[in-house]
Amino acid sequence: MEEYPEELRTPPVTLASLVGCPELHPLISTHFLSEQPPINTLALPDFSKISLFNKKRDPDSTATSPSPALGILKRDWLLKHRTKLPSVLAALFPSHHLAADPAHWLQLCSHLDSIKTVIRARNIKFAVVVVVQTNADEISEDRMIALRKRAEVDAKHVVVLNPNDTSELKQTLHRLASTISELAGAFYREEGRRIKQRIEKKNVSSVELIVRYCFKVAVYAEFRSDWTEALKFYEEAYHTLREIVGVTTRLPAVQRLVEIKSISEQLHFKISTLLLHSGKVAEAVMWFRQHRNAYKRLVGAPEGIFLHWEWMSRQFLVFGELLETSSKIIQGISPIILATSSKPLTEWEYYSAYYYQLAAHYLSEKRSALELTISMSETSNEIDNVADSVVPSVYVGQFARLLEQGDKVDMLPLTDEEYIRYAVSEGKRFQDSLEIIVLLKKAYESFNSMKIQRMSSFCGFQMAREYFAEGDISNAKQIFDSIASLYRKEGWVTLLWDVLGYLRECSRKNGTIKDFVEYSLEMAALPISSDTGVRRDTGPAGPANLRQREIVHNEVFELVSGASGLATIEHPSNLKITGDESLQLEVDLVSPLRLVMLASVSFHEQTIKPGASTLITVSLLSHLPLTVEIDRLEIQFNQSKCNFFIANAKKPQSVEVSNGIQHHRTERAPSLSLESNKWLRLTYDIQSDQSGKFECLSVIAKIGSHLTICCRADSPASLDSLPLWTLEGCVQTVPIKDPILVLSGQKSTQVEEPDPQVDLHLGASGPALVGEIFLVPVTLVSRGHDVYKGELKINLVDIKGGGLFSPRDSEPYATDSHHVQLLGISGAEREDDSQLYSDKIKKIQQSFGLISVPILKNGDSWSCKLEIKWHRPKPIMLYVSLGYTTYSNELIEQTVHVHKHLQIEGQTAIVLNHHYLMPFRRDPLLLSKNKQASESDQSESLPLNQKNVLIVSAKNCTELPLRLKSISIEVEDDAEKTCSIQHGGEELSNPSLIVPGEEFKKVFAVSSSMNISKLKLGTVCLRWRRDLGIEEQSAYTSTLSWVVTKQKLPDVNVELPPLIVSFECPPYAIVGDPFTYYIRISNQTQLLQEVKYSLADAQSFVLSGYHNDTVHVLPKSEHILSYKLVPLVSGMQQLPKFSMTSVRYSAAYQPSNSSNSVFVFPSKPQFKASVSTNSRVESVSNEYIL
Repeated sequence: MEEYPEELRTPPVTLASLVGCPELHPLISTHFLSEQPPINTLALPDFSKISLFNKKRDPDSTATSPSPALGILKRDWLLKHRTKLPSVLAALFPSHHLAADPAHWLQLCSHLDSIKTVIRARNIKFAVVVVVQTNADEISEDRMIALRKRAEVDAKHVVVLNPNDTSELKQTLHRLASTISELAGAFYREEGRRIKQRIEKKNVSSVELIVRYCFKVAVYAEFRSDWTEALKFYEEAYHTLREIVGVTTRLPAVQRLVEIKSISEQLHFKISTLLLHSGKVAEAVMWFRQHRNAYKRLVGAPEGIFLHWEWMSRQFLVFGELLETSSKIIQGISPIILATSSKPLTEWEYYSAYYYQLAAHYLSEKRSALELTISMSETSNEIDNVADSVVPSVYVGQFARLLEQGDKVDMLPLTDEEYIRYAVSEGKRFQDSLEIIVLLKKAYESFNSMKIQRMSSFCGFQMAREYFAEGDISNAKQIFDSIASLYRKEGWVTLLWDVLGYLRECSRKNGTIKDFVEYSLEMAALPISSDTGVRRDTGPAGPANLRQREIVHNEVFELVSGASGLATIEHPSNLKITGDESLQLEVDLVSPLRLVMLASVSFHEQTIKPGASTLITVSLLSHLPLTVEIDRLEIQFNQSKCNFFIANAKKPQSVEVSNGIQHHRTERAPSLSLESNKWLRLTYDIQSDQSGKFECLSVIAKIGSHLTICCRADSPASLDSLPLWTLEGCVQTVPIKDPILVLSGQKSTQVEEPDPQVDLHLGASGPALVGEIFLVPVTLVSRGHDVYKGELKINLVDIKGGGLFSPRDSEPYATDSHHVQLLGISGAEREDDSQLYSDKIKKIQQSFGLISVPILKNGDSWSCKLEIKWHRPKPIMLYVSLGYTTYSNELIEQTVHVHKHLQIEGQTAIVLNHHYLMPFRRDPLLLSKNKQASESDQSESLPLNQKNVLIVSAKNCTELPLRLKSISIEVEDDAEKTCSIQHGGEELSNPSLIVPGEEFKKVFAVSSSMNISKLKLGTVCLRWRRDLGIEEQSAYTSTLSWVVTKQKLPDVNVELPPLIVSFECPPYAIVGDPFTYYIRISNQTQLLQEVKYSLADAQSFVLSGYHNDTVHVLPKSEHILSYKLVPLVSGMQQLPKFSMTSVRYSAAYQPSNSSNSVFVFPSKPQFKASVSTNSRVESVSNEYIL
C-alpha cells in the first residue's frame, strides 16, 4: 500500500487558493488546517500568478470527436485537484483600496476583472476578504455594494477580517473557513453534475471515457464527503472497466491488460477503503473475493505471466493491510454474511494474516515465473539497455520509450516484446525473497497473536525455507526448531519429516555433528512405513517412506562409526568424527529421541532387606528401521557403588574397562541386538547395603566407538506411550512379560533400615506448669550398635493442630510469642567420664532442636535434659528422633533411626484474684458507683484520703502441691507519687505449702491523697515453684529458681466522696439492755447538703427515734443521728437498715450488710478479769463481724 501515491491512499482534501496580502497567508492557512474537515491552501504571492489557473484544452470537451481516447485515467489528474487546481479562490484586499482614492479603486477593479476571466473558464468559486487594520477603519456601505457588484459575489461571500482584533479574530477566521467550505462544496457538486450529464447522455466516443467520467464523479463526491455516491460511481467504473477486457484494441495485448489491471487495482482500493471505514467488513471481504475471481484467470501471454502473479500478490497485500489498519473491524463476524449458498465466506477471510500469506505465495509464483522467463529469453543482454529508456506514460498503467533528439523529447509507444524486456529488467532489480520473508513474518506474527498455532507454523515453515534458500541458516534453524515442537505435539509425521530434513541440512552446513545425529535419528525413527504419495516439493529430506528412513539410518551410523565423512555431490559437508571425539546423546522423559531408544527398568520387589538380593529387569525399545548392535550397557543407580555393566559377548573388545571403573561388576549378554519395534529384555540380580530409596537413574548404551545414548529410566507402571507411534496402527507391546509388574513395576525400591540397637528413653512425668522451665530427661543406651554421627532431633507439635505460635494481646507485658518454647538443652552427661565430651548444639529454634550426639560404643550411654517453657496452657506432643550410622567410614552411609514421642499437658499453676474492702462501718457516698449502675461500667472506685483494704488471693489450680515464696505488688514509678500501698514483709519466712485447691490470701492497705481520675496500682508478682516432697529440706532446693507469675491490677477510679456515713454502736449487746446507735453524716464539700434518710424497723430490735426525715448538713461539718435500740433476740443480728439520698446529687446510699450487724448475748457475760475480758470479747466480736 505504501507504493501507491499519497493522493490515492488518503481521502481528498479541499484545496483553496489565497491571493493578495501575502503577510496574512500563514495565519489563514494554519487555521484552515485545524478545521474539521481541514482545508489545504495554495497561496499566490501576487495577482499576476492568477494566470496559472488558465484552462488548457480539455480532452474531455472533445468527447464528441471521432478520435478515440489515448488512455483511461491520467496519472496526475487526482494530484492536480489536490495540489494545483483550487475549488475556491479567495482574494484579499486592504480596506484602503476601497477608499475614495480613484487609483486604488481602479487597481482593485482591474484585479477583479483578471480573476473573473480566469475562474469562469474553470468554474472556480470566488470569495472576497477585506482586510482592515483597526476598528476605526470604517467602509461605507456604498463601497461594499460596489465591491460585491464588481466581483459578482453574494454578500455572505464577502468577509471583513481584522488581524489585530484578537477577540474577534478566531470567530472571523472560522466564518471565512465556513464560507470557503460552502463554496468548495458547490464547486465539486457542479463539477460532478457536469460529468454525470455526459455519462447519462452516452455522448462519448469510447467506453474508456465512461470509466474516466465515473472515476471523476466519485472523486468529486469524496471531496464533498458524500461516501455513498463515491462508492456507487467507483463500482460503476469498476464494472465498466471489466466489460472492456478483450474488446478494446487500443494497445498491444500485454500492455492493454497491464493498464486495465492497474486501473482496476486503484478502483478496488478505493471501494475497499470506503467499505471498511464505514464498518462494512463482510461487504469488503466479499468484494475482494469478486475482484480476485474476476482477474485471477486473466494471466496474459506466457512470457509475461510473472506480471500477473506480481499483481495478484499486491492485491492480497494491500487488502490485508487495509483490514489490519481499519479501526472499525468487528470481531466475531458470521462467515455467511453476504455469501452465496455455494461458497460462503470463511473465517480465514476476515484475518489480515490470511492475505499476507497468500501475497507471499503469489510473489513466490512470480519469482518462479520470472526465473523461467529469464532462462528462456534469447536477448537477455539487451534487456538492461531497453529498460533505461522506458518511463511511465501520461496515463495510468501505460509506459513509453523516451526518445531525445536534440532539444526535442518524444514519447514513443512500446511493443509487447519491449515492454516484457523492461518488466524483466525491473523484476531483476528487486529481491523477491526478502519481500516474501517480510510478508510471511507478518502472517506468522499475526497468527501467533491470535493463538492460531497451526497456521502460524505453516507460515513459519515457508519463512524458514526462504531463509534457508537465502543462506541465513541461523534464522532458518531457529524457526524450524519451534515448528518441529508443534508438529511433534500434534503428531503430523509427514510435515515433521520435512522440517527435520531442513534441520539436518542446517546442521550439516553449520558443521554441528551432535545436532545432525539427533535430527537424523529422529527422522529415521518416525512412524512412516509406506510412501505418503507424490508431492511437489519434498525438500532436502526426500520422500517420506521406509526406504528413505533406512538411508538416513545408514548414513548416521556410518558417520558415528567413522566409515564416512558424509561428503556427497548433492550435499557437500565436512562432518567427520575423529578417533578421540565422542558423542553423547541425552534422552529424557520429554526428549523427541525417545523414538530412537526407550529404557524401562523394573525392580521385582517393592521393599528389600539390606544386603539381600533382588531381580531387576532392564528393557530397551527402538523404532529405528534397522537393527542396532549395542556394544555395552551401563546401568546407573542413585547408589553409585551398585552400578554395573552389561557387555556384548559378540564384541570382546567392549568388555575392556579402564582403571576408573574397574570396581563395578560386569555381566555378559549373549547378544545386545536391538531390533526395530521389539523389546530387548535383560534380567539380573542386584543388592544394596544402604537403606533408603534405591532407584535406577539411567541406562547408557555404547554404540560403536564414538556414540553413547544415555536414556533416563522409566517405570513400566508409569511408562507413557509415544504419541507419534500411538497414532499409527501398530501393536503396542509391554516392556516386561510379568503382567503384575506391567501394572505395578517401579524403577525404584525401598531398602529397609536395619533394626536399631540403641534405646531412647524420655523420662518426663506429670504435667508441665505455665511459667516454669520444664525438664525432660533424654537418655541413650547402646545395646549392640556403635553410634557414629549421631543427631538428635526434637520437635514440639500442638496436639490440636492450632500451632504453637500466636501473639497474646491480653498479655502486653509478655515478650514471648510462642505458647510453648524449646529454650535449650542442658546437662549432657556420659556414664564413662574418662572420655571428655562437650556436646555441640547445632540448632535450637522455638519448636525445633538439633544437637549432635557423641560417639557411643556398645554398652555406653548418654543423656541430656530438654528445657521447655509453657507460656499458655496447651497440650503438646514431644517428638524425639535419633539418627546415627553404625560405621565410622565416611564412604559407608548407613543411617539408622529411633523415634520416641511423649504427650505433655500444660496447665496453669496459680490463678490470682483480688477485691477491695472499705473501712469498717465507715461508708463513703461514691457518685461513680451510681453512674456505673446506669452505664454498666464495672471499674472499681475508691474514696480519696481513705484507707482501703486490698485482698489478693492465689489459688492452686493443679493437682500438685506448690511452694509459695512471696506475694508483692510492683508499683510503677509514676504510681508511687499518687498512692500508698502498705503490707507486711514481701517474702514469707518459710515458703508456704499450698495443696491442690487451696487459696492463699494477703492483705494490702491502699490509700491515695491525690485527686486523679485513674489510679494505677501496679502488678501483682507471685513467686512459687513445685513442692519437691521429701527433697524439699535438702540443700539442693536452695539452688532452684522460683517461677514468677505476674498479673497487672486494673486501674481504679479515685474520687472525693461528698458524704461519708459512719455507724457507732457497742461491740456487742445484751438481750433487754438498751444501747445507743449513732449515725454520723459528714459533709466533705464546701456546699450545703440536703439529705433525706430513713431507718427501717427490725424484728430483732425495739427502736426509738425518727424513722424518716430530711436534714441539712453544713459544709465541712457533720450531722449526728441518735437512736435507742433494745435487743430482743440473741445471736448475730442485723441492725435496722439505714438508707440515705443526697438531693443535690440524686444519689442513693445503702450500707453493706457486714457493717450493719452486731452480736447479741442472751445475758451479761461474766469474766474473771473484767478489763482484759472485755477487751477480748470486743476483739472476738469484731473478728466475727469481719
